Amino acid sequence: MARKARQRISYVLPLAHSSNGHRLGVNGLAVDGDRSILYSGGRDGLICAWNLSLELQGHSHTTLNPSASSDDPPPKPTSTPASSATWRAQVQAHTHWVNDIALAHNGTILVSASSDLTVKAWRPHAEGSTSPHTVGLHSDYVKCLATPSLSTEWIASGGLDHKIILWDLGGGGERLKIDVSQEEQTAKGSVYALGVGGNIIASGGPESIVRVWDVRSGKRITKFVGHTDNVRDILINAYDDTIMTASSDQTVKVWSVTAGRCMHTLSMHNDSVWSLHSDHPQLAVFYSSDRSGLVAKTDVRRSMEMEDGISVAICQEHEGVAKVVSKGGHVWTATPRSSINRWTDVDTAAEMYFRDLSQGRPSSQATGRRKSSKPNVPTAAQLSQSPRRQIALRSFLRISNAASFPPSSRDIDTLTQNSSSSVQNGSGLHPRLDDDVVVPHQTLPAETIEGQNGLIKHVLLNDRRRVLTLDTAGEVVLWDLVRCEAVQSFGKRHLEDCAAEVNTTESVANWCAVDTRTGRLACVLEENYCFDGEMYADELGPKATDFREDQRINLGKWVLRYLFGQLIEAEIQRDEAYREGLMKVGLQQDNLRRGKGPASIQIPPSAFAGWDHSSVNDDALDTPRASNGLHHPPPTPGLHIGVATPAVSHPDNNPTPTAEDGSALEKRSSQSNPPRASGDYFSTASSSQSGIASTEAEVKAPAPATEVADERTQTSPTQDEHEAAPKEGTSLFGKKFRIAFGSKKKTAAADPKPVVIDEKPEESDASSARDSRKELIEDNFLGVVQKLRNDYLAQIREDAQRLPPTGISVSQPNDTPVLQPPPFTPVIIQEDRPDTGGVADLYRGTVDSLGADADLLEKVAPAWLGNLLLRNQMPIKDTVKISFILLPYQDLLPNIASADGNSRLNANRMLRVRKILAYVAERIEKAAEVADENALKPEEYLELYCQNQLVSPLVTLATLRTHLWRTGGDVMLYYKSNGRRKIPGERTAEEAKRDKVLSGAVELGDLNGRSSMSQ
Repeated sequence: MARKARQRISYVLPLAHSSNGHRLGVNGLAVDGDRSILYSGGRDGLICAWNLSLELQGHSHTTLNPSASSDDPPPKPTSTPASSATWRAQVQAHTHWVNDIALAHNGTILVSASSDLTVKAWRPHAEGSTSPHTVGLHSDYVKCLATPSLSTEWIASGGLDHKIILWDLGGGGERLKIDVSQEEQTAKGSVYALGVGGNIIASGGPESIVRVWDVRSGKRITKFVGHTDNVRDILINAYDDTIMTASSDQTVKVWSVTAGRCMHTLSMHNDSVWSLHSDHPQLAVFYSSDRSGLVAKTDVRRSMEMEDGISVAICQEHEGVAKVVSKGGHVWTATPRSSINRWTDVDTAAEMYFRDLSQGRPSSQATGRRKSSKPNVPTAAQLSQSPRRQIALRSFLRISNAASFPPSSRDIDTLTQNSSSSVQNGSGLHPRLDDDVVVPHQTLPAETIEGQNGLIKHVLLNDRRRVLTLDTAGEVVLWDLVRCEAVQSFGKRHLEDCAAEVNTTESVANWCAVDTRTGRLACVLEENYCFDGEMYADELGPKATDFREDQRINLGKWVLRYLFGQLIEAEIQRDEAYREGLMKVGLQQDNLRRGKGPASIQIPPSAFAGWDHSSVNDDALDTPRASNGLHHPPPTPGLHIGVATPAVSHPDNNPTPTAEDGSALEKRSSQSNPPRASGDYFSTASSSQSGIASTEAEVKAPAPATEVADERTQTSPTQDEHEAAPKEGTSLFGKKFRIAFGSKKKTAAADPKPVVIDEKPEESDASSARDSRKELIEDNFLGVVQKLRNDYLAQIREDAQRLPPTGISVSQPNDTPVLQPPPFTPVIIQEDRPDTGGVADLYRGTVDSLGADADLLEKVAPAWLGNLLLRNQMPIKDTVKISFILLPYQDLLPNIASADGNSRLNANRMLRVRKILAYVAERIEKAAEVADENALKPEEYLELYCQNQLVSPLVTLATLRTHLWRTGGDVMLYYKSNGRRKIPGERTAEEAKRDKVLSGAVELGDLNGRSSMSQ
């Protein structure tokens, strides 16, 4: 039997003064060049769209001119605005990190992969505000996405569950599933990188192996071994014959699918390579980024061998670059920061000019002729007319260990001699050695798309109602989980210092789980613990005026009551409309009934072929009877239709009543649970024994044998007493249905036993319909509504003239004080998926939209929420109690132990100390016959000590045990008087000491007397 899916409810506290944009780091980027839109997916679960206002078409790769000369001036670059990106739209697509995004269906669908195990599709250009819909689920984090082209209608996803799944974006669901670890039975089959071509899929992960799969069949074609660390990104060229991989081993490898081996190993990076990007069909131009933040552009278009290509350091970020994309002469980088930087690309297609960093004198070298002994040097006029920024020699990266450019120290000497003869006052080039520091071509980004500050750390305080958070800017803020608002800002301080200032010494059970993984404070409620936390109403302050003394408020119930306030109002309106409509239908049916109908209908006699009427009077109204000689059975008891049905004579037409029919039924004990005593009153620790005894006493003894014998019918006067009282079934089945099992001795054939037919009254159609409705009641919020409506139907059948009273019972303000959560507070309903091991979103809305979404919520919300909101019922749970021993302090007051000397008690963990003192006062002095309003309360003249510390009367047992007792076993509590009132039996310290000595002497004397008697 499959485990029932567990549902949870989350609400997210809105950030104060929050603007649009990411709150945490960005993991995914995608550019729509046709519409000039940049999409970003972040660790906050957000997907943002940005209007770039840039011309991105026709600038990806400059066309090379074969007849170009080094004497030609360089082309003029396209001017770009300094700041152009604006926010377009955003959607909270996921409840965990967005690990990757990709465009598909000609840029109309943005697909995202998340650590919440889902793959979702968002249509940003659809009419109206559309939320992302779930395409599919993995059973672990989804790490990467890949699609063969922008126009395809399917996408591949890979995750830590060792699965590669191809999804149909047209609603077809799963197309193909590939189990990476199934073939080799490996434990490290997690998929961190995916590349998709026209006919193949390449995957990589922590095994350092690149596997190639067939798109149509899902079978493995080959695998490449050569990396020594995790494979982080994969590219496949347009012809499916070349695969490029980036790895944490600091290399980029190029594999030939045809040859089945590694063709080139590129080592331009000195750190783990995280991302690759290329728009070139043959991957001749590609971008790479690493953990140190370096972004490099590699161009091998004019090289016969890849090692002869060039690689330029475009920029250097402050943190690792998780994703790099390029379009139209621009490069965007995604880092652990919430901002996105745009950098100006380096044009490597034309002649490249580089300058000496030490002297500032310009020189040049044609990349296509780098092996010539005499490099081409531009004239001073060409340099003065060139608006393009020159590339420093230190910006070039050595593409591999076998590369000849940048030149070595020996080549630099030759190049310096040749350059000094062509340029006036030339001083040569600065040597570019392998250990020189790389200077990126761009030092500052052309534009920064600013992000916001998100929460990264939190501390839940002891009262379980307040939380301290720390954001990315270092600011500490105090939040109220019940009121869903920020209470106080402490500025930029240490979180631990602020927690020590505002934390309290109290202990409240956990009623929610708090996390900040999406940059915001989320509170998660589940059925098994959300009703455990309580607080006292007087802790609300001056507003607590309409509450009973020591009244407790359930925190989970309190919050849910007002989070779903709009839903409750919508259900009340629906309930009223349903009851009114039901009554109208009942009145119409009642008016259609005939007021003076005949009691019976006479059927005229008719002759039927093959039927015998000889034995019946013609004037009689009878039912035709077959003349086939068969014995006509006796009529069904209780279903006589007037005199129209002639009956075979029988001494008793009505069989003896059975236990189901009968007159002497055995009383059954109720199956309901016995009422529980209030948790505020004490019970001795040995109460479990008495509880068992009382339960056994409630079980009724079996009925006497004579009572059962009266219900049985004696079949024959000659039958002996043993046969007349057959053995009654002793099994549960026999007891329930009163089945009597007769003796095995056969009786005479002349004395046949009459067949006793155990008939049940025939059910009407209405009762059958009720039973069918009960069977169809769903285990969700709608099921609670159905039960209420079934009760209304039963009341209408009994009295169609009266409107049934509403069955909705909502928690009142004297039980749950009025709250006003912000209307834009997000509310999420999730469900555990036992088959996948993850959590799936069932509903996402806001506080003010819950009423409008009542139809959807009735289907997806759990039944326990419906019982709470509509019937004010919480799930029944055992009360958590704490055991303690209550003794007089130094025997100054009378002992209140039981007759057997037991001083061990237990009580509700939320019981306050003043209740314990009241319990003591009731037992050490008699209650006054006339109540005195001015009399001191027990907590005013009695004190309670634990670990030699005076305990406040408002402290609970849970707080006392957690912060004062702090050890295992029963809590030791001592009570004493503070002297404000004279207590009967109170003694001084000297008297108590003397009595103790005397009692010890008496005991010693008794011991000596017993020993002498034994002698």
